[in-house]
Amino acid sequence: MKRLRPPQAIFVLTVTLLFALILAGCAAPVAAPGAPAAEPGAAAPTGDRASTLIIAISEDTASLDPARAFETWPTTIHKATYQTLVTFPPDSVETVIPSLAKSWDISEDGLTYTFTLDERAVFSNGDPVTAADVVFSFNRMRNITGNPSFLAETIDVVEAVDDSTVVLTLTQPDPAILAKLVFGAFSVVNKNEVTANGGTDAADAAETDAAEQWLNGHSAGSGPYVLEKWEPSVETVLVRNPNYWGEPANFERVVLRNIPEAATQKIQLEAGDIDIAMDLSADQVVTLETNPNIAIFQGLSDTLVFVKGNLDPAIGGPASDPKVMEAVRYALDYEGLRALGGGESVTPASMLPVGFLGALPANSGVTRDVEKAKALLDEAGYGEGLELQFAYPDFTFAGVNFGTFAQKIQADLNEAGFNVTLAPAEVQVALENYRQGQEPFGLWLWLPDYRDSLDYVEFLPDGVVGNRLNWTSDNAAADILALRDALKVETDDPTRAAMFEEMQEYLLAQGPYAAVIQPGIQIGLRADIEGFAYNPQWRTDVALIGRK
Repeated sequence: MKRLRPPQAIFVLTVTLLFALILAGCAAPVAAPGAPAAEPGAAAPTGDRASTLIIAISEDTASLDPARAFETWPTTIHKATYQTLVTFPPDSVETVIPSLAKSWDISEDGLTYTFTLDERAVFSNGDPVTAADVVFSFNRMRNITGNPSFLAETIDVVEAVDDSTVVLTLTQPDPAILAKLVFGAFSVVNKNEVTANGGTDAADAAETDAAEQWLNGHSAGSGPYVLEKWEPSVETVLVRNPNYWGEPANFERVVLRNIPEAATQKIQLEAGDIDIAMDLSADQVVTLETNPNIAIFQGLSDTLVFVKGNLDPAIGGPASDPKVMEAVRYALDYEGLRALGGGESVTPASMLPVGFLGALPANSGVTRDVEKAKALLDEAGYGEGLELQFAYPDFTFAGVNFGTFAQKIQADLNEAGFNVTLAPAEVQVALENYRQGQEPFGLWLWLPDYRDSLDYVEFLPDGVVGNRLNWTSDNAAADILALRDALKVETDDPTRAAMFEEMQEYLLAQGPYAAVIQPGIQIGLRADIEGFAYNPQWRTDVALIGRK
């Protein structure tokens, strides 16, 4: 086995030649030797299998419509099938670079962004990408008001000056706007194709747009691949775009296969049935040490796994009580949870992962204190014990099996005076319940939508996560509302860092959350795979991957 690992939390791997640190201020890229050659007798794929890349994932996809998708794996699919105005390099999430826009200008007041499109860009059907397509795509996403629409809340107007010029006007300076525009929700779709299949960018698009079903089976983008099919909970198939205006992708076909069990991913990787396993556990890495046909990437993910309580007493019941959630924070065995995660796992102090501006140091939050947890329950009126159902999605991500973690959390809480019963659900069922604000008490995760700490303001009142907990301006304290509003407009980084620290301290003291783990990540690759890069924004760009 070839082991490759980054020195820091944010990471990119190129199996053949390169892996690089990509946190701001970190060292320059470090050369890494190529993955080992297959041992004699390990036959290389031939025929259609040789030209097909198969990646095992634990699928959480609810939609492939860029205006609606807000799960983990659509980011990978959209990176392959669509393009955004700007993007990140494969080896960085710190510097925004051109994509569909070849250049842009920013006004002195930070309110106007003027983008010039690359005249070479064409959609997969051969149509040129125009400013009208950008305006349609952005307005459709905003007006559908789906899960990702909050990313556009500072956008006032999107205008097409001419076929190749787009002007974005903001309501207020937004230090994260360029980073936001990298997210797949800002993918530029072919206006003509989408409108022909029921799409609209009208103000009432939330009620009248009917293109989602079509977009779940077709793509309308300008990326290196096109969507051939999506069979939910089974697989997604991409085929090479013959009209791609950039460097052609290496593989003719890419299959993202839903294999939620890490053990099955490992077995199929060893057998050569898949090329990449995205969800190996740290324990499995040890068993692959002697396998010369496998390369392993390990690092620290940017995933935040957390426990949350619903603040509507009619839904959350006891979990809506701040003292109960404080008791939860003191009851958790963070050292044991890190050991369960293994690898590079750390405990974030609060709702901001290690590696982001203003994040408190790893493992510096609450320390387990069972007696204090019991005392807090007693203060809350539950000295004789507290019965709670603990909901969670039954899936694995980044090697974290939610069922295994839920059992550990159950044991920790029960030791501290709780009486917890587990309530697992299929991921899409659990996701819908959570998003509708109907889950009383449970375990979830959050991956950043864009590379700025501002994304974690969504954990505050009226934010995306806050709303799912029914934490709103109506039931929130004035001090956290003032901090939230100030964070949204502050542009000075040292000041922002101090404010984000204040946010974390507040949530540690009285928030409806308990940070569980920022897990390590373990990815297994067959040794004949080259050009693989892991980027936290889209997991991996499949167009860069080839076979030796």
